[in-house]
Amino acid sequence: MRHPLLLPATASLLLASLSAAAGPASLAIGKVQGEGTRSPLQGQEVLVSGVVSADFREGLGGFYLQDGGDGNPRTSDAVFVRGGQAVPAGFGRGARCQVLGRVVELPSGGESLTAIEASAIGPCQRAQAPQPATIQALPADWEPLEGMYLRIQAPLTLTASHALGRWGELWASFDGRQWQPSELAAPGSAEHARLRAHNLRQRLVLDDGSSARDPGSVPYLGDTPVPRRGSLVSAAEGILEHRNGSWRLQLTAPLQLQAAEAPPPPQVPGKLKVAAFNLENLFNGDGRGGGFPTRRGARSAAAYQAQLAKLVATIQAMDADIAALMELENDGYGPESSLAQLVDALNAGGARWRFVDAGTGPGPDTIRVGLIYRSERVVPRGRPAVLEGGPFGTRSRVPLAQAFVRKGGRTPLVVVANHFKSKGCSEATGADADQKDGQGCWNALRTESARRLHAWLQERPLGRDAGRVVILGDFNAYAMEDPLRLLREESGWRDAFAVAGIPSPYSYVYDGLSGRLDHALLSPELAPALRGAAEWHVNADEPDEAGYAARNVPGPARSSDHDPLLLGFDL
Repeated sequence: MRHPLLLPATASLLLASLSAAAGPASLAIGKVQGEGTRSPLQGQEVLVSGVVSADFREGLGGFYLQDGGDGNPRTSDAVFVRGGQAVPAGFGRGARCQVLGRVVELPSGGESLTAIEASAIGPCQRAQAPQPATIQALPADWEPLEGMYLRIQAPLTLTASHALGRWGELWASFDGRQWQPSELAAPGSAEHARLRAHNLRQRLVLDDGSSARDPGSVPYLGDTPVPRRGSLVSAAEGILEHRNGSWRLQLTAPLQLQAAEAPPPPQVPGKLKVAAFNLENLFNGDGRGGGFPTRRGARSAAAYQAQLAKLVATIQAMDADIAALMELENDGYGPESSLAQLVDALNAGGARWRFVDAGTGPGPDTIRVGLIYRSERVVPRGRPAVLEGGPFGTRSRVPLAQAFVRKGGRTPLVVVANHFKSKGCSEATGADADQKDGQGCWNALRTESARRLHAWLQERPLGRDAGRVVILGDFNAYAMEDPLRLLREESGWRDAFAVAGIPSPYSYVYDGLSGRLDHALLSPELAPALRGAAEWHVNADEPDEAGYAARNVPGPARSSDHDPLLLGFDL
């Protein structure tokens, strides 16, 4: 229970009487902190003295007090003092104050933050504010620095900004970009566990000194736009603490940033170029300017037009001959459909894009896949094919396959647009529930989807001469998860980025961890024809606020939450 603070005059009288009576003797803060994760004096009343290093009473309900140290490098020399709404004259950052209160451990996601629940504060005298201790590399243990005023001089890489608008947080890493463990290691393996622990160890949250939601502005950024993931922090200054389950630096000065530059559109060699792009729910209302908000995507006609402009800019810049698309509204193929209007927008400058018309669907889900192509460069051969039934329908979206031939050529290329079930856990039970191995929910269904997709393509649904096949799209599984391993290791499909020798590919960032949900898999007959592969990191590293629904940065930036990919072939 929180003790009511005494009024300043009363507090001073009490502390004065304690010095002359049998009250607690003043302790070094290090004795209160102790060498472990919890104070050896928890629950006891203590008297400490130190300099106020940061005042977070408005944002966090307290302030930090730091003394000259107890000579023990295994103990912290600072502590959080909860309370302080009534303070004596002279209180403020840089003031030397006495604090009387009970030692408590504030819970923090399995760990805790040692604090003093103040019952009296003062007297306070003017003093010199402490200088920050400089950190040149990730410490072996954060605990001896809990509550200390630090300057992180080691370069930090920004890995996530998803919590900035809600909580004023940026996530950073001491070890560069952080990777989804199942992008690099088999789920459930010792290496997977090691990578997960490594990510947690290397992460540091940069915070705004407040627990308020939706802060509006973030003082440590000022007027600086939200930085891209991959930007470098050359110096971060503030108070280290463990709160909300993470080690974090409550910043007391603006960040010194080296912003990551947005990359130019990718270029790959090859005479025939194929792209894949998850559009992040392109829904056009009723197709006549009304019908908003829809079940997904833009909330208004104006927002839809902004979304459409970004998607068109992205697709045009890649200059592909064929593109597989995911998360299109499943609303037919007429002139008011989202697919038809996307193609119309692409052709506004004189291009000759066309779409593959599967007749219906494909599939009954709210969203679908689609295929578009440049009719002056390639022509479709025969009718498209779809794989329905089993896991394909309202779970994994129905795949769409079409054979194409380059103008003047004779060798067909089969392009398969694909979108497996997401990792969300709604309605997942049994084998599809989260098995806690790092693959999320619906892994069993995605794996079955991969098995059936391979079996279908082995039957060559587009003809016996159509063996050069590329499967493109959003598999909702990282590279080392079961669906991708089944296709590569058991079924013989080749990872296009491995064939092209592209190191460390990624197309998606979730909770600060990079990896690939979007893949390109080649049949053995097609793999020798691959000339290049690239991802355009124009979305995954961009902050959400660059998108059409927020600041709407002009051009392709954050046109989706997935990065598009581009392949080049010589057939």
